[in-house]
Amino acid sequence: MGLGGCILLIGAGAILAFATDWKMDTVNVDLVGWIMMLVGLVGVFVYMSIARRRRMVVPPTTTVVQDDQQRYQ
Repeated sequence: MGLGGCILLIGAGAILAFATDWKMDTVNVDLVGWIMMLVGLVGVFVYMSIARRRRMVVPPTTTVVQDDQQRYQ
């Protein structure tokens, strides 16, 4: 799930938790909204940690030899 899906989950969960007044006998809509927001937040944190790992730059491990020193020795 990408960052857009996580933000969509947070938005839909906030709408269910705060902007609706539906009463159902079998499902607590407010609780479903809170769960969706929580899952969206966890998804954002996981996405950010994966994106941070992808951006790491590893310095080269090989040594660089200058051409001038190699030719004259």
